[in-house]
Amino acid sequence: MIRTYKYGEITKDEIFARTEPTVNVEAVVAEIIETVKKDKDKALVAYSEKFDGVKLDALEVSREEIDEAFNSVDKKFISILKSAYENIYAFHSRQVRNSFLINDKDGVVIGQKVIPIEKVGLYVPGGTAAYPSSVLMNCVPAKIAGCKEIVMVTPPSKNGKVNPHILAAAAVAGVDRVFKVGGAQAIAALAYGTESVPKVDKIVGPGNAFVAEAKKQVFGRVSIDMIAGPSEILVIADGTCNAKYVAADLLSQAEHDRMASAVLVTDSEKLAADVAEELERQLPLLEREEIARTSIDNNGKIIITGSIDEAVEVANSIAPEHLEICVDEPFMYLDKIKNAGSIFMGKYCPEALGDYMAGPNHTLPTSGTARFSSPLSVDDFVKKTQFSYFTKDALSKVARDVEYFASKEGLGAHAKSAVIRFDEE
Repeated sequence: MIRTYKYGEITKDEIFARTEPTVNVEAVVAEIIETVKKDKDKALVAYSEKFDGVKLDALEVSREEIDEAFNSVDKKFISILKSAYENIYAFHSRQVRNSFLINDKDGVVIGQKVIPIEKVGLYVPGGTAAYPSSVLMNCVPAKIAGCKEIVMVTPPSKNGKVNPHILAAAAVAGVDRVFKVGGAQAIAALAYGTESVPKVDKIVGPGNAFVAEAKKQVFGRVSIDMIAGPSEILVIADGTCNAKYVAADLLSQAEHDRMASAVLVTDSEKLAADVAEELERQLPLLEREEIARTSIDNNGKIIITGSIDEAVEVANSIAPEHLEICVDEPFMYLDKIKNAGSIFMGKYCPEALGDYMAGPNHTLPTSGTARFSSPLSVDDFVKKTQFSYFTKDALSKVARDVEYFASKEGLGAHAKSAVIRFDEE
């Protein structure tokens, strides 16, 4: 049963608090990474047999396998995939940044170049649930950015094949290569390379605690998108909301993971009671009831505030991954929201819409990191470099200033390099 609190009875740190796993994830992952670095493909095959229950003859998914999967998936799903792709593409194409050049001083040219990251690794989960939507959300902005090669890794099934819906999404999104590798070992393979799996420059995509820890440990060797924690949703709703809708939206995230957190913040005691009751009615109807039940019982909360403005304060204090504003005039509150991964406005914009079809990205900052982090975007797949050009005359005008500035930092060689070109004069 979900727990209910009055505003102020629970601290912001406790709102999304959850029981941490008891397994020493850090040590397990460190050993896996070292083994993959040393044994490469041999380690990947061994880990697939150990963790996935399948002995693989080949790690890479062939073009024939991808075509077979694409043709085996029902045509309606392919049509929906393509519609989602178009929405995601339309949204992310607006994020493209251009290089720039400044030439407003005689003899001086400065500027910035925006350069695509060359090779990107995309991790797609395949455990308790498979997510073809993640293929689109991670691949589309990388394609728009101009990344040369996108390599996808995902765990195989016990029959040695990859979920056909994931492969269909890979075909629609334009993934270049796909490998049957999951878990921390997949992250290690992307970071260090093996005989089969190419080393990449950046790794993106969600995963379990072992995948998240592996991304953390290889960061620096490669770039990563973020260290994502379990899923979170915070729903702000007033007394005019339908309790059935609110409960369904909370459960949409609770079913992700036993560690997921679903929180309702409302100014209505009646809605709070109705949603608690509705959760108990809807839970037994879910295929993933046991997962959602654990999430709701352990991590779910209802917080009753004195106003919707107080509810907004709660949201800003904890910076949720997903934030729903379920009121009749949601745009009244949009400018007041300072910290949230993605915001869903009004009574007819469930978070699930954003997972699949709306267009904005569903790879979002968790665990309060929306205070300083952003959703995955085209920006995550480019790097920037800068350049400067000075003529001799342009340098002569600032050389003594550079010398003086450098001397204040005690860096004589810096100072000398600025004026040495004019010593003979």
